[in-house]
Amino acid sequence: MSTQTQVKNETNNSGVAASLLSSNVVKTESERNFVSTGMVDDPSRKYHPYQPIPLPDRTWPDQKITRAPIWCSVDLRDGNQALAIPMSIPEKLEMFDLLVAIGFKQIEVGFPSASQIEFDFIRRLIDENRIPDDVSIQTLVQARPALIERTFEALRGAKNVVFHVYNSINPAQRKIVFNASKDDVKKIAVDAVKVIKKLRPTMGDCNFQLEYSPESFCLTETGFALEVCEAVCDVWQPTVADKIILNIPATVESFTPNIHADQIEWFCRHKKNRETAIISLHTHNDRGTGVAATELALMAGAERVEGTLFGNGERTGNLDIVTVALNMYSQGVHPQLDFSDLPHIREVYERTTRMEVPPRWPYGGELVFTAFSGSHQDAINKGFAAQKADAVWEVPYLPIDPQDMGRTYEAIIRINSQSGKGGVAYVLDHEFGLDLPKSMRVEFGKIINRIADESGGELSNEEIHDAFEREYLQREEPLNLVKFRAISTKDDKVECHAQITWKGESKELRSKGNGPIDAFVLALREAQIADFDIANFNQHSLEGGAEAHAVCYIQIRRDDKSTFYGAAIDTNIELASIKAVVSAVNRALSE
Repeated sequence: MSTQTQVKNETNNSGVAASLLSSNVVKTESERNFVSTGMVDDPSRKYHPYQPIPLPDRTWPDQKITRAPIWCSVDLRDGNQALAIPMSIPEKLEMFDLLVAIGFKQIEVGFPSASQIEFDFIRRLIDENRIPDDVSIQTLVQARPALIERTFEALRGAKNVVFHVYNSINPAQRKIVFNASKDDVKKIAVDAVKVIKKLRPTMGDCNFQLEYSPESFCLTETGFALEVCEAVCDVWQPTVADKIILNIPATVESFTPNIHADQIEWFCRHKKNRETAIISLHTHNDRGTGVAATELALMAGAERVEGTLFGNGERTGNLDIVTVALNMYSQGVHPQLDFSDLPHIREVYERTTRMEVPPRWPYGGELVFTAFSGSHQDAINKGFAAQKADAVWEVPYLPIDPQDMGRTYEAIIRINSQSGKGGVAYVLDHEFGLDLPKSMRVEFGKIINRIADESGGELSNEEIHDAFEREYLQREEPLNLVKFRAISTKDDKVECHAQITWKGESKELRSKGNGPIDAFVLALREAQIADFDIANFNQHSLEGGAEAHAVCYIQIRRDDKSTFYGAAIDTNIELASIKAVVSAVNRALSE
């Protein structure tokens, strides 16, 4: 967890401090001393690994996450302070309403002692009755009496409050920032809680809960961090009915997630009167493992999680609550947060924070339910075909059903030069209702790959459909069907009468066969236009009703064993089949 700082700089139109944009900033002596010259040969001389906690009988590796923790969104405070352009009050109100709609019951709404804007925002929430009765607002304050008093002023009249106070206790800050001893920083925490306890009655019948954070817990001697927390509890005197929240922040993520889990299990084991405390997590993502650290720490005994939507926060960000919650959901555990319309949540988040969710970000990114690889596309296509509505989800490469989050299947398969027949077939089937035969998928897949190679980029669904139409449905040279009629004869045969143009010349064809297609094939052979056999025939309806169109796919085989598909669409299924033969012949003659 980061302390809030106020930087007073003239800003340009983008809202970024002008001094930060200048390339001629004069460096201080200390800054010049730390100019990087590249990676050092022996990093062990510059960086020391964290020493693990001796915990040979750790139990967390065998635990499972079986229920949702208490969630607390810090989007409006920790997330907001990390924005180049902080949210305006209207934007904060919209974000607050979104967080309530998602289902957060604890929402950190600001740092009122540090900013008049945040003070005014909190007052507006309270005075305008915007806070549901089952939602607690949380405020953050440093362990300083004057700031604590100001925070109480901001909260008067609130029905449910989590009063979050913190101070830094780790060795580096004790030595470098505060020049303070262990006893000094412990006294800061204890004195702050005494002030809070004295002022608590001024809140009337408010449901008031204290939260204490030993900032940078992860880099503090674990025993000393517990000592400070116990001293806080000795003053506050929490009970089972009125628990204290002890927030254990990985303010700067500094080691592997398993070590964080060991810290949490050790802390939970050694905490006196453990049943009177809620152990809370506040992980950052400096090593890129904030989600893993949180999940393992929940297995180690933590009960509460602070974080933000999509991980917004200082440096590499806070924990992404969306990811942890949907990870639980994908394992059959309901997170008690509603992400049924994740696209809307993302839209509000991006608009109010001016941040972007990366395309590969878990669950929320544009491309997370997209497959470009041909083998992946084929497996997904087959998985959707086999998936039953009431069965356990089992679609390859998709750990969660996109529809559960308001996503659709429309963009799951996207096509580029790396794609295969399965993806192409998926697009034609699910977007345009064209269910190609298996062997035709191979044929058309090669055509699409060639087009994608030539374009050098991704092909849209419309471009794929246009290519299908050009290749199969719009083939009218050198053979073109003008009219066709089939008549049943007394000898159980079918006689066809066809008017065609062949290389621009009009011709009348007539022949008798076992059916319309057979008669037409014989007529083409007898007119010495084309000689082939029918190798495969498939058809299906494109839509229901009396005006339904039929699509026919016909594969022809020449004497040299080469095969070619043709396709056609018509309201008359007989005519669609004859047109499909013409399509196949034209494709064969163009080779």
